[in-house]
Amino acid sequence: MAEPAGARTCVIALDVGGTSMKGALLDRTVRPLTTLHGPTPRSQGPEATVDAITRLLGDLAGAAVGIGVEPVAAGVVVPGIVDEPAQRAVHSVNLGWCDLPLAAVLTDATGLPVRIGHDVRAGGTAESRLGAARGFDDALFVAIGTGVSAAHLVGGRPLRASGYAGELGHLAVAPGAEQCACGMRGCLEAVASARAIAAAYAARSGHEVEGAEEVAALVAGGDPVACRVWQSAVEALAEAFAACAAVLAPEVIVVGGGLSRAGGLLLDPLRVALDRRLSCHRRPELVRAALGAQAGCLGAGLLGWEAADADPAAGRPAGLVADRVGGAL
Repeated sequence: MAEPAGARTCVIALDVGGTSMKGALLDRTVRPLTTLHGPTPRSQGPEATVDAITRLLGDLAGAAVGIGVEPVAAGVVVPGIVDEPAQRAVHSVNLGWCDLPLAAVLTDATGLPVRIGHDVRAGGTAESRLGAARGFDDALFVAIGTGVSAAHLVGGRPLRASGYAGELGHLAVAPGAEQCACGMRGCLEAVASARAIAAAYAARSGHEVEGAEEVAALVAGGDPVACRVWQSAVEALAEAFAACAAVLAPEVIVVGGGLSRAGGLLLDPLRVALDRRLSCHRRPELVRAALGAQAGCLGAGLLGWEAADADPAAGRPAGLVADRVGGAL
């Protein structure tokens, strides 16, 4: 789609999560012009969620008019299994939909070209083009939050496999672990996700915590139960990363998601545990994501500009884009 001649244009970017949605208008430099947030009404069913997405896209389009810019396309990223070539949301446990032609539904509702993508693959693409994985041909982006998911990028392009690639959270790494939400035992997600870490600490200590961030604070303070839980998560992540190193040989592993906020408390022991598991393999650099919670929305914006037949971020210095968006979303 060609941009209107002489118009100041933007794209609408929307990152749909299990509990909330983050939206923004992004200009050609991938700079947020305005941002909006909204709840994800997943408890009300998939139709309510699609309606909420449509409303937030409409609100962002209205905000564009208010600041004198014209949206030319939209990018929307969602969790679950997403078939990007077919532009269908195949399945999402969290959002409840199945084989939904989401791009077509949203295009009809908004009158804009809409391109959908997978939230973690989009975040990985953003980190590859704008953030911590810039300059690497082969990268693995791992988002560790409520769940664990990954994106493998080769030459900056994510492996999709009809939407099934990247389910790192359901790699069996700890046979004696609790049952995973997927029904299997030993999944990485059942040991090393933020939710699993908080649950394991509560079970072993008898004290409820609000989340993995609180467990991390206890680890920093030397709490022995928290340290054991944390080390179990580190070892499980190292096991999964070693398998990825053996099969995929990434040059860099970028750790994102909420757990990455622990910084060196997570990455330092993880480097040691990973190194113990590698022999003749390529040893990937292990780094923290640069774009933080913005990665999914920025990746959605890149999809939007692709839908508009434009490529705003190619060749831009990583620091420039990251600095301009820092803290904005």
